[in-house]
Amino acid sequence: MTDYKNLKLIASSSPHIRSNENTRSIMLDVIIAMLPALVMAIWNFGARALTVTLVSVIACVFWEWAYRKLLNKNCMVGDLSAVVTGMLLAFVCPVSIPYWMIIIGDFFAIVVVKQLYGGIGCNFLNPALAGRAALLASYATAMTTWVAPGEHCGLVSAADVVSTATPLAMMKEGSMDALMSTYTVGDMFLGKIGGSIGEISALALLLGGIYLLIRKVISWQIPVAYIATVAVLCLISAPAGVGAGTYMLYNIFGGGLMLGAIFMATDYATSPVTKPGQIVFGIGCGLLTVFIRRFGSYPEGVCYSILIMNCTTWLLDKYIKPTIYGAPKKEKEAAK
Repeated sequence: MTDYKNLKLIASSSPHIRSNENTRSIMLDVIIAMLPALVMAIWNFGARALTVTLVSVIACVFWEWAYRKLLNKNCMVGDLSAVVTGMLLAFVCPVSIPYWMIIIGDFFAIVVVKQLYGGIGCNFLNPALAGRAALLASYATAMTTWVAPGEHCGLVSAADVVSTATPLAMMKEGSMDALMSTYTVGDMFLGKIGGSIGEISALALLLGGIYLLIRKVISWQIPVAYIATVAVLCLISAPAGVGAGTYMLYNIFGGGLMLGAIFMATDYATSPVTKPGQIVFGIGCGLLTVFIRRFGSYPEGVCYSILIMNCTTWLLDKYIKPTIYGAPKKEKEAAK
């Protein structure tokens, strides 16, 4: 019989299971996953899509470094989370946005939304979407001026480019016939449309999402629940004279649904930790997106739907708790 009292055991702090994954490696995977969408944006809008993204990334890194330097905190820019925020904020802005404007959005995203709440993992809102919401509230005209597909912007100024309505804006105006004659479903899927820098190509975003799933950076629950909810609601609420399937595909491939479902709603800090909670979260995002698009004055609903659901994450985590591994059934029920 083993004499446990005389065993020389070493007690260490948790976690006891270690992995090579860390914040930096996860963020690097997210950056890699966003590259196809960036390439499509450069092909569609020209080099300005790249320069806007680079300015946004540099500004986010600077604001994070400056804030932590000012408060004598450890520098965290090496974890690449500020780079991801900079790319995502650029992705949800028009390519014609002035450089100084996106720098202001970067300040709001990094300092106000992220750092003032304690830094990475402590924020309750997605920083990039909150930055976009702040820019839209402050500079509505610039944030709703869309460059026509194939119209390359100048690196210094985008004042002379041809603007166009986005597919969702045309849909909001009830111009489904004009929309279908201007953009085919294939155009929507490939990215031959006007819109924000990183949300035009559903194909590129899906490739990035598949990469993240293979790398196990994200799970399927939120993206599938989100997109499926939008698909079902659009199928049952298609306007008269428009095929339900066509209406659904235009809603799924148009706007920021793919970008939001794959890269925004799956943010670790602002989404539920349990699988059932993530499904409820995704369904909530889908419901709000469709309701805003159909009944609101704004043609797009992804940004605000995710931000609203971010505010409910604590509630979902409180009432949808994970099962205690290895505990007897009575103890599991008592812990609820």
